Amino acid sequence: MKKRLSCISLTALFLFALSQFLTVSARQENKPNQQNAQPVPAKANAGEAAVPAKPTPADQKSAAKKDDITRLPANIVNVTISVTDPYGRFVTGLGKDHFEVFDDKVKQQILHFTDDDAPVSMGIVYDVSGSMKERVGRSIRALRRFIETSHNDDDFFLIGFNDRAKLVQDFTTSGDSILGHLLFAAPHGSTALYDAAYIAVEKVQQGRQSKKALLIISDGQDNNSRYTYKELRNRVKEADVQIYAIGITDPANDTLAGFGRSVLEEITRMTGGRAFFPNAYNEPELVEICTRIALELRHQYSVGFYPTDVQSEAKWHKVQVKVNPPRGLGRLSLSYRDGYQSFKK
Repeated sequence: MKKRLSCISLTALFLFALSQFLTVSARQENKPNQQNAQPVPAKANAGEAAVPAKPTPADQKSAAKKDDITRLPANIVNVTISVTDPYGRFVTGLGKDHFEVFDDKVKQQILHFTDDDAPVSMGIVYDVSGSMKERVGRSIRALRRFIETSHNDDDFFLIGFNDRAKLVQDFTTSGDSILGHLLFAAPHGSTALYDAAYIAVEKVQQGRQSKKALLIISDGQDNNSRYTYKELRNRVKEADVQIYAIGITDPANDTLAGFGRSVLEEITRMTGGRAFFPNAYNEPELVEICTRIALELRHQYSVGFYPTDVQSEAKWHKVQVKVNPPRGLGRLSLSYRDGYQSFKK
């Protein structure tokens, strides 16, 4: 009996050992297949982020290229250009290849170009000093035509000035709001033109449109500003804003008309704008000039470039633009800001 039990025990032990051996063998046979198998990405449950796959060399190259693009220098120089023919008509339809831009006489690569009819953030700087007493009515009617001819998405603000400059109307898309304030203007007092223009340059930077402009309506004479003309001039040079001016003067009666004219001509020229000097009593001429300014703002080219000499020690860079138009257009005239402040601190 004892021998029989011993046989049964040995047989059981033998069968258990055999089963363990077969299990280990099976595991060894399957292991190479598991190593060669490709992993299957886990499917994310709802609300969970999928685990990103390891980037391939092509993905890494693409990401590096994208990173290079986002790291382009931010100091782009934009130049707004008005082009007119010998008859003073606006020339449209020119392309990027028709323009050449030079920074301190070094040709630049134009990286941005557009001739779109872009909306403008516009500041109206209006003289309500005593010298404008007989001229306000005509200038308001001309200003109405300017607003009517402007882009539908333009926004405006109004600064009135006599003894001091004051923000009369903050940014609005309603031209009637601007004109409504002027209808009740009672011109009196002295003239703080430089203060008004300086404040307007600061204010227009808050406009929602990337294109900025000012329209000054004045006789150009200043006798009550805290800012000096030099300070105004320096601020205008720093700002990317076009300034237009309508000098409503009467040379026969204004002893300082010549000085006021030179002030308005200089601050507009350096920004690529223009100054106009109509007859103070000729309303149709005043209306025509306001219409022309509004149309010019809507028929301009914009070019942008990254300066090649970013390490230059120059505080002011001279910009020159040349146009190579198609044959038959004749000699064209260009108006643009003639330089920019160095980005280097």
